[in-house]
Amino acid sequence: MAEKSNVQAVHDTLQEEFRRDERLIIIGEDVGVRGGVFRVTEGFLEEFGPLRVIDAPLAESAIVGVAIGAAVAGLRPIAEMQFADFSAPAFEQIVDEAARIRYRSNGGFGVPLVIRMPWGGGVHGALYHSQSMEAFYAHVPGLKVVVPSTPYDITGMLRSAIADPDPVIFLEHKATYRLVKGEVPDAYYTIPLGPADVKRAGTDVTVYAYGLMLHHSLAAAALVEREGISVNVVDVRSLRPLDAETILREARKTGKCLIVYEDNRLFGAGAEIAAMIAEEAFDDLDAPVMRLAGPESPAMPFNKPQEDWFMQSPEKIAVKMRELAAY
Repeated sequence: MAEKSNVQAVHDTLQEEFRRDERLIIIGEDVGVRGGVFRVTEGFLEEFGPLRVIDAPLAESAIVGVAIGAAVAGLRPIAEMQFADFSAPAFEQIVDEAARIRYRSNGGFGVPLVIRMPWGGGVHGALYHSQSMEAFYAHVPGLKVVVPSTPYDITGMLRSAIADPDPVIFLEHKATYRLVKGEVPDAYYTIPLGPADVKRAGTDVTVYAYGLMLHHSLAAAALVEREGISVNVVDVRSLRPLDAETILREARKTGKCLIVYEDNRLFGAGAEIAAMIAEEAFDDLDAPVMRLAGPESPAMPFNKPQEDWFMQSPEKIAVKMRELAAY
């Protein structure tokens, strides 16, 4: 076992996979000489050369478009969006091309492409460096959308994403890059894209979360445990495909469900999870399915007091846990 931070897990996994498979290339802004703004590809240019580590201009549509072409031609490209917010110009390429080529070609062509997107708030990134983009992409059949939140999950799921024959949106929460650390086995392993994971067992309330909110939910569960409230915490970690079996099983276990996510509350990923529970596990519920999410603000503010207002915290989540447990 080796202890790693989230960002180190991304770096090491990519480096190992690049050494294993010469078809892998990475294309993005500053991924070469600078090694990425988060130093994820530090040392890659020197080891793998400019034909595999490609510094792109500030043109996300071109980054994804070139990566799609490379994938169809037999390579295994990784396209890095420097920040998830910047993927907006590439939306047409991701949604209209990458997600649909297998369908439109009647299975004749696949797009084995990983699009890495650092996302999320809590880092004073303000309007264009803090957005939650997962709901946009999880809406689209043909894309897989995964959100691993620990070094162990990042390593196993990134390997699976690279091996997948279809496009995968791989979301990495920026605030957890150096904040979250954990053990990663030395032995090679993979984690399939799809299954959720119960990170903490409990009997009173079930909480579903991903990204930074997973870690805040675990912290909140520890807070309310002192008051006698036992919280079951499910790491959704895959939004498309969504693990209905685990979600429903854990809902039935407690009968009280809370979904915590950072994105704006309306039409977010939490709404889909809530609808699934309400439809399929209604008779097992002892309280309304609740959501705790971002406010209906067009963007995350820069200054700390307003950013704190927008973001959820362990204390805010604990309040909701207590409210739900009291039903």
